[in-house]
Amino acid sequence: MNGATKASKPKETGWLNRTVLGIGLASLFSDWSHETATAVLPAFLATMGVAAAWLGFIEGVSDGLSSFAKMASGFYTDKLQRRKPIAVIGYLFTSFGTAAFGLATAAWHILIARALAWLGRGVRTPVRKALLAGSITRETYGRAFGFERMMDTLGAIVGPATAFLLLIVFHHCYPLLFAATLVPSLIAVALIAFVVKEKERKPVPHISFGQQLRMLPAAYRKFVVAVGLFGVGAFAHSMLILLATEKLTPSLGAAKAASVAVALYVLHNICYASFAYIGGWLGDRFPKNKLLALGYSLAALMCVGIMAFPVHIWTLALIFILGGTNVALEETLEDSLCAELTEESQHGMAFGVLATVNGVGDFLSSIIVGALWTAFGTPVAFGYSAVLSVAGALLVLKLRSTKLA
Repeated sequence: MNGATKASKPKETGWLNRTVLGIGLASLFSDWSHETATAVLPAFLATMGVAAAWLGFIEGVSDGLSSFAKMASGFYTDKLQRRKPIAVIGYLFTSFGTAAFGLATAAWHILIARALAWLGRGVRTPVRKALLAGSITRETYGRAFGFERMMDTLGAIVGPATAFLLLIVFHHCYPLLFAATLVPSLIAVALIAFVVKEKERKPVPHISFGQQLRMLPAAYRKFVVAVGLFGVGAFAHSMLILLATEKLTPSLGAAKAASVAVALYVLHNICYASFAYIGGWLGDRFPKNKLLALGYSLAALMCVGIMAFPVHIWTLALIFILGGTNVALEETLEDSLCAELTEESQHGMAFGVLATVNGVGDFLSSIIVGALWTAFGTPVAFGYSAVLSVAGALLVLKLRSTKLA
């Protein structure tokens, strides 16, 4: 009876409680910080005279480290009575790791700083999601996770714009720009530390990693297989910028094509931010697995559009809109469905596994799609992605139930 009483409290006060709001704002400010740094990182590396391969190596190592940190964090924090201090530490690592870019004088310095920042990001991610899920009722998972994704994406819109302005204000002084990222990132740390409220919980008994993994529900394991299959084909949407630049250069020229491509990516992120909450709202009213299958299907439709549509700004705009919409549905519904398919005591582990599967998928998909694009052209590369998107959608649709009894 006590557990039922506690679970009903968020319902009385509404789903947008101080924890959901605090986590949403922290996501906005943290993403604002690292997107500001990420937007100028390639140019900063160029001042060191390093090859593009270094950027790929830095991103690959950082993403890989982050992915496995998510798994370890999820497993470990389920055993703790209080998860929030781990989230605060993770946000601090990301904050100071990103600001440390300004101290770099060689590419390997950036590698260490980025790895530190992404280690913190990996540690905090499953904890943040578990804190969010623990503060609301199952009936409102969709809206809460949709709100968090929307706020995160607003940071991804504001960050590059801030980088552009700071480059002008600081006259391309990169150390000052990277130091300035401490302002929004430390605000994010303060929001997690002082606004987010963690409710009392009992830590899970000490069991091995393998045992805890096997205890996850069968429906959740099938869900993760579907996510993994889709993920191996779900390339990074920054590739759409390259696609638009290449397609438009013959008619517009390189400089104008690059500007249009960036503008289209802003449109992509606006759609992402707009549909994240809408997707979550729908997920609280309709079966989440069917809506997630729709999101995966939109990814397939985007790939078909790349292969079939004539080259034009308006057709490319439609492709970017489909891309932003499918990512919004995908990320919001994957998180809320993950929370719905598992018990609250398993949320840390469940979110850790999901994040690791997504991280490995992101790493492999971009490499594979990029290699196929280079070797065989866009029809083969995006055809591969479309097939896996459809396969993932079909597997998600086969989930018999999206609710625990």
